[in-house]
Amino acid sequence: MSKGQFITLEGTEGAGKSTAAVAIADWLMGRGVDLVISREPGGTALGEMLRSVLLDPNTGNLAAESELLMMFAARAQHIMQIIQPALEAGKWVLCDRFTDASFAYQGGGRGLSFERIEELEQWVHPHLQPDLTLLFDLPVEEGLQRAGRRNFPDRFEQEKVAFFTEVREAYLRRMEQFPGRVKLVDASQNVE
Repeated sequence: MSKGQFITLEGTEGAGKSTAAVAIADWLMGRGVDLVISREPGGTALGEMLRSVLLDPNTGNLAAESELLMMFAARAQHIMQIIQPALEAGKWVLCDRFTDASFAYQGGGRGLSFERIEELEQWVHPHLQPDLTLLFDLPVEEGLQRAGRRNFPDRFEQEKVAFFTEVREAYLRRMEQFPGRVKLVDASQNVE
């Protein structure tokens, strides 16, 4: 049995990743791909609990280190329970965010050391990297305007423009660092 493919979707708030995920999943499944769809943080019972803490505006001001460690705790569980078994069974995995998001949000946005994030990456998943990452990119202000249309903004969506500017820059650096894996998608265009 051949190993499955691991595709991740990344981008700042309002970039349309979740909408694109549905279209991509429909396209892949329409071609007979056995697909598992997931998200980070989330995908498992523990991941969803941590997601609710991380996104809840009432959580307040978390230490950046706490935020990063919760992301990696959720990720470790997600890999063990969902991603690795699916790939080993020959299934494809489509995931809304993965470790690139930690480099962007906790590294770029929160200013944590990229070296520390790399240490966690090597500890939690030393042999697992996405086969393809689609980076949905658009101007920060446009993404925030889109995200602002949601009824209840989450803890991240309440951050300032400067935070998301750093997040976007960190994502673009990841694309430059991994040009074979990370492909840019112009998210200012219509989803089709």
